[in-house]
Amino acid sequence: MSDCPVCDPIITQDDVYATTEFAAAFPDAFPVSEGHTLVVPKRHVARAEQLERAEWAGLFDLVREVTGELASLPGVEGINVGLNSGEAAGQTVGHAHVHVIPRRTGDVEDPRGGVRWVIPEKAPYWPEG
Repeated sequence: MSDCPVCDPIITQDDVYATTEFAAAFPDAFPVSEGHTLVVPKRHVARAEQLERAEWAGLFDLVREVTGELASLPGVEGINVGLNSGEAAGQTVGHAHVHVIPRRTGDVEDPRGGVRWVIPEKAPYWPEG
Protein backbone atom coordinates (compact mmCIF):
# COMPACT_ATOMS: atom_id res chain seq x y z
CA MET A 1 0.00 0.00 0.00
CA SER A 2 1.05 3.57 -0.59
CA ASP A 3 0.25 6.80 1.19
CA CYS A 4 -1.74 7.98 -1.82
CA PRO A 5 -5.53 7.49 -1.74
CA VAL A 6 -5.54 7.45 -5.55
CA CYS A 7 -2.64 5.03 -6.05
CA ASP A 8 -4.07 2.52 -3.56
CA PRO A 9 -7.14 1.55 -5.64
CA ILE A 10 -4.94 1.25 -8.74
CA ILE A 11 -2.49 -1.04 -6.91
CA THR A 12 -5.16 -3.20 -5.27
CA GLN A 13 -7.68 -2.95 -8.15
CA ASP A 14 -10.34 -2.18 -5.51
CA ASP A 15 -13.40 -0.70 -7.20
CA VAL A 16 -11.50 -0.08 -10.46
CA TYR A 17 -14.04 -0.65 -13.21
CA ALA A 18 -12.11 0.52 -16.25
CA THR A 19 -8.43 0.53 -17.01
CA THR A 20 -6.14 1.25 -19.93
CA GLU A 21 -2.41 1.38 -20.39
CA PHE A 22 -2.22 4.85 -18.86
CA ALA A 23 -5.35 5.37 -16.77
CA ALA A 24 -7.90 3.83 -14.44
CA ALA A 25 -11.44 4.73 -13.39
CA PHE A 26 -13.20 4.08 -10.10
CA PRO A 27 -16.01 5.60 -8.02
CA ASP A 28 -15.24 8.80 -6.13
CA ALA A 29 -15.00 8.11 -2.38
CA PHE A 30 -17.06 11.25 -1.67
CA PRO A 31 -19.49 11.41 -4.62
CA VAL A 32 -21.49 14.55 -5.34
CA SER A 33 -23.94 12.53 -7.44
CA GLU A 34 -24.70 8.88 -8.07
CA GLY A 35 -22.07 7.57 -10.48
CA HIS A 36 -19.45 10.27 -9.74
CA THR A 37 -16.24 8.72 -11.07
CA LEU A 38 -12.55 9.57 -10.87
CA VAL A 39 -10.37 8.95 -13.89
CA VAL A 40 -6.73 8.95 -12.89
CA PRO A 41 -3.35 8.47 -14.52
CA LYS A 42 -1.70 5.24 -13.42
CA ARG A 43 1.61 7.01 -12.91
CA HIS A 44 1.68 9.08 -9.75
CA VAL A 45 1.95 12.74 -10.67
CA ALA A 46 0.64 15.58 -8.56
CA ARG A 47 -0.70 17.63 -11.46
CA ALA A 48 -2.11 16.66 -14.84
CA GLU A 49 0.18 18.99 -16.75
CA GLN A 50 3.12 16.84 -15.54
CA LEU A 51 1.90 13.93 -17.68
CA GLU A 52 3.69 12.94 -20.85
CA ARG A 53 1.71 13.52 -24.06
CA ALA A 54 0.74 9.82 -24.40
CA GLU A 55 -0.36 9.67 -20.75
CA TRP A 56 -2.47 12.81 -21.19
CA ALA A 57 -4.11 11.34 -24.29
CA GLY A 58 -4.69 8.02 -22.52
CA LEU A 59 -6.22 9.76 -19.51
CA PHE A 60 -8.67 11.73 -21.62
CA ASP A 61 -9.47 8.77 -23.85
CA LEU A 62 -10.68 7.02 -20.70
CA VAL A 63 -12.52 10.18 -19.59
CA ARG A 64 -14.36 10.06 -22.92
CA GLU A 65 -15.23 6.39 -22.46
CA VAL A 66 -16.46 6.86 -18.87
CA THR A 67 -18.44 9.97 -19.87
CA GLY A 68 -20.22 7.99 -22.59
CA GLU A 69 -21.03 5.13 -20.23
CA LEU A 70 -22.39 7.41 -17.53
CA ALA A 71 -24.36 9.52 -20.03
CA SER A 72 -26.18 6.39 -21.19
CA LEU A 73 -27.51 5.57 -17.71
CA PRO A 74 -31.25 6.09 -17.11
CA GLY A 75 -32.00 9.55 -15.77
CA VAL A 76 -28.59 11.02 -16.58
CA GLU A 77 -29.20 14.10 -18.70
CA GLY A 78 -25.84 15.85 -18.45
CA ILE A 79 -22.25 15.39 -17.39
CA ASN A 80 -19.72 17.69 -15.73
CA VAL A 81 -16.05 16.92 -16.33
CA GLY A 82 -13.66 18.69 -13.99
CA LEU A 83 -9.94 18.85 -13.35
CA ASN A 84 -8.55 20.74 -10.37
CA SER A 85 -4.81 21.17 -10.94
CA GLY A 86 -2.98 22.74 -8.03
CA GLU A 87 -4.03 23.97 -4.62
CA ALA A 88 -5.15 27.36 -5.98
CA ALA A 89 -7.57 25.48 -8.26
CA GLY A 90 -9.01 23.51 -5.35
CA GLN A 91 -7.00 20.30 -5.68
CA THR A 92 -6.94 18.53 -2.31
CA VAL A 93 -5.48 15.14 -3.28
CA GLY A 94 -1.87 15.04 -4.46
CA HIS A 95 -2.47 12.74 -7.44
CA ALA A 96 -3.83 14.14 -10.69
CA HIS A 97 -7.44 13.12 -11.31
CA VAL A 98 -10.43 14.05 -13.43
CA HIS A 99 -13.96 14.11 -12.01
CA VAL A 100 -16.76 12.79 -14.23
CA ILE A 101 -20.03 13.77 -12.57
CA PRO A 102 -23.39 12.60 -13.92
CA ARG A 103 -26.13 15.21 -13.69
CA ARG A 104 -29.85 14.80 -13.48
CA THR A 105 -32.58 17.36 -14.06
CA GLY A 106 -33.48 18.91 -10.71
CA ASP A 107 -30.33 17.83 -8.84
CA VAL A 108 -29.70 21.54 -8.15
CA GLU A 109 -32.12 24.45 -8.34
CA ASP A 110 -30.31 26.24 -11.20
CA PRO A 111 -27.46 24.40 -12.95
CA ARG A 112 -26.64 27.27 -15.33
CA GLY A 113 -22.96 28.12 -15.32
CA GLY A 114 -21.84 24.62 -14.31
CA VAL A 115 -18.12 24.64 -13.64
CA ARG A 116 -18.05 28.44 -13.74
CA TRP A 117 -19.20 28.33 -10.11
CA VAL A 118 -15.60 27.70 -9.01
CA ILE A 119 -15.50 31.51 -8.79
CA PRO A 120 -19.06 32.28 -7.64
CA GLU A 121 -19.08 36.04 -8.31
CA LYS A 122 -18.04 35.38 -11.93
CA ALA A 123 -20.41 32.48 -12.61
CA PRO A 124 -23.67 34.17 -13.63
CA TYR A 125 -23.02 35.93 -16.90
CA TRP A 126 -26.56 35.62 -18.30
CA PRO A 127 -29.15 38.42 -18.14
CA GLU A 128 -31.54 38.35 -15.19
CA GLY A 129 -35.06 37.24 -15.82
